[in-house]
Amino acid sequence: MSVQNLIIYKFTTLYQILDELESDLNFNIIFVDNENSLKDKIKNLNYCLVLSNKKYSGISNFFFLDKLPINIFKFIEKINIEFLKQQFNSQSELRINQYIIDLNSRELISSNSILKLTEKEINTITYISKSNKPVSINELQEKVWSYQSDIETHTVETHIYRLRKKILNTFNDNEFIISKKDGYQIK
Repeated sequence: MSVQNLIIYKFTTLYQILDELESDLNFNIIFVDNENSLKDKIKNLNYCLVLSNKKYSGISNFFFLDKLPINIFKFIEKINIEFLKQQFNSQSELRINQYIIDLNSRELISSNSILKLTEKEINTITYISKSNKPVSINELQEKVWSYQSDIETHTVETHIYRLRKKILNTFNDNEFIISKKDGYQIK
């Protein structure tokens, strides 16, 4: 996991307290007292959380500490929860070609269009997209549907037909999932 950075923005007292405890914490503590430095820090750090005792608009990953005094253990727990939320959200997006798949909300997104997908549809797209070669129907039956490959069923074909139709209707794209003689592929 990447290093987590807690940026204390214009809150000197809190920075001084946390700076003394930094060796016992699982994140870096950074103090920033002006807006330009804050923008530079946010731009250059992967995982960061900005914390202040005043509300500031337009800051991403902002945590407002308004109730003081606070138990230090509860405070550290809140910070860790915020970092977990941030990590969860950052891992929820998968880019495939011009599309973004939001794994949390099960949506396929392109430009201004959003298509709601089922869990099986998400699993099918992600599985096919990870392969550099066409994925056979038997492999999809086994890996996505947990069927044995010797069972005669048209579940995969039917599912992909409907999925392709949904993508065509929403994004006007009939080239997203391509049928090959050995299976299906996303290029």
